[in-house]
Amino acid sequence: MAAEALSGGEPPASNSCRSDAICNFVICNDSPLRGQPVIFNPDFFVEKLRHEKPEVFTELVVSNITRLIDLPGTELAQLMGEVDLKLPGGAGPAAGFFRSLMSLKRKEKGVVFGSPLTEEGIAQIYQLIEYLHKNLRVEGLFRVPGNSVRQQLLRDALNNGTDIDLDSGEFHSNDVATLLKMFLGELPEPLLTHKHFHVHLKIADLMQFDDKGNKTSIPDKERQIEALQLLFLILPPANRNLLKLLLDLLYQTAKKQDKNKMSAHNLALMFAPHVLWPKNVTANDLQENITKLNTGMAFMIKHSQKLFKAPAYIRECARLYYLGSRTPVSKDDLDLTTSWHGMSFQLARSQKRNRFDSCSQQEETQQHTEEALKELFQHVHNMPDSAKKKQLIRQRKVLGNQMMSEKKNKSPTPESVAMGELKRVSKENVSLFFSGSPTVTMTPTRLKWSEGKKEGRKGFL
Repeated sequence: MAAEALSGGEPPASNSCRSDAICNFVICNDSPLRGQPVIFNPDFFVEKLRHEKPEVFTELVVSNITRLIDLPGTELAQLMGEVDLKLPGGAGPAAGFFRSLMSLKRKEKGVVFGSPLTEEGIAQIYQLIEYLHKNLRVEGLFRVPGNSVRQQLLRDALNNGTDIDLDSGEFHSNDVATLLKMFLGELPEPLLTHKHFHVHLKIADLMQFDDKGNKTSIPDKERQIEALQLLFLILPPANRNLLKLLLDLLYQTAKKQDKNKMSAHNLALMFAPHVLWPKNVTANDLQENITKLNTGMAFMIKHSQKLFKAPAYIRECARLYYLGSRTPVSKDDLDLTTSWHGMSFQLARSQKRNRFDSCSQQEETQQHTEEALKELFQHVHNMPDSAKKKQLIRQRKVLGNQMMSEKKNKSPTPESVAMGELKRVSKENVSLFFSGSPTVTMTPTRLKWSEGKKEGRKGFL
């Protein structure tokens, strides 16, 4: 019997392992294979969803990006590729029409430089990356230019699809490093694409909030990392693959800055124009955005080892899509599902206990209800500033006033308090939290999802 890799199917119920770990068991009977480690891919369902259901996958990822970042209609349309990128001064990718036409002609001849990015082109360029990993201690790497004659010879060899022996000593590290920058600079669009340009500017503006909910000037690194993880998930596969190789190389280069004098900031200055800047624009066109772009590039270099893992809730949503629900939900939805389920469970327990307890237990039931609501309201307070958050805060004030009015005007039983608050809160607030998701029905024991309005979308049952 051949070994069955865990990444190729659902793991046995009796076996489990920590994410990103090697599971030291083999589900096969072949003695030669016994004892060999089996790699579990924690992003298996994420990749499966991306390839099999790209529209569902994109909807899932973009809904979470907009949860973190407030994108106006035009910027969201640009992210989705529905409209072209617009820049100050009329500069934009449309100005490169003739350049794109020439790149298509070069591609027909099998040319790597100046052509749209392909996996075949990456395979050729990987020879440069692999060589540079062995020569990270060279001072001024990526900053000091190489010899133009040697670079042309190397360029021709790569365009012809030739395997090159870079260790022969014929080429210098600076030749190779400069040629890698030239390759990125001649791509028809930046490595991170024109569609994602404005989102990267918004990520650079993600700041922490103080205890009063006011925005500070301290970057919110966790949210920035999360936003980049999401954004990288919807890059074209070839762009994502090369970006991972490039950022890892720059990360390793920066780790040797005591030898090569190239910090993450210095490397960002060299690569931001090729990775982030739109094509056919000048520094004057970008104006104050240059600092954001350079800072953003340095941030990606420093945190590159975390950026190519799908957030845990995306993994869970993808897993549920195949093993449970068919409804893509956001991180807020998952968090609030847990909160509402916990609250309804607490209320149900209070109701059952009050059937047998004395009247002194009424206040305790009321307290359980209020504590559960406070926990939910705290979750709202911790959400980033957005129109959605403002709606929820207004709704919270209305709910609070209603609760105070009820306390003054009548003395309800513990059961009516518990069920009344649960029904009213679920009707008035859950629809806001789960906007775009199926209808939610609260019961004392279970959170049920009804069938979605859109065709083909089924929910939790």
